[in-house]
Amino acid sequence: MKTTIIAAIAADYAIGRAGDLAFHISADLRRFKSLTSGHTVIMGRKTFASLPKGALPNRRNIILTHDTSANFPGAETATSLESALAMARDAGETEAFIIGGAQVYAQALPLADCLQITVIQAVAPGADAFFPEISPIRWQTVEESPLFTDEKTGIPYRFQTLLPR
Repeated sequence: MKTTIIAAIAADYAIGRAGDLAFHISADLRRFKSLTSGHTVIMGRKTFASLPKGALPNRRNIILTHDTSANFPGAETATSLESALAMARDAGETEAFIIGGAQVYAQALPLADCLQITVIQAVAPGADAFFPEISPIRWQTVEESPLFTDEKTGIPYRFQTLLPR
């Protein structure tokens, strides 16, 4: 099973602010939906709480939590990233997506087979959640889109696929 991290990362490595995304870029959200639909998504409880409509449709949602009595409608729970990945693998999943937050990304980075990154060429004022540094020694960009500009915000961004060296 392939383990893929998917994230939108600002120039200062920011991913979030006050329990929400650092930036809302329509094309990034469409790409996220396209890549993750039909697969397992693994996230922390704060990321789940930030989803406006709860569990993501057409995906198996697994929430990482140490509270074994916690109930997340439309989702399953796991007490560790390793057990969540095992749940996905045991169910025959071909690709599991790690979708946040910062602590989950930090745990997943050494285990990941692929990074699907939206590189946002702006700094996020007031950001309070950050992606771990992506080491160019460990990761190489194998695919990169042209630079786009978000129609609503005017913020430039590009999509990158990175694989281990």
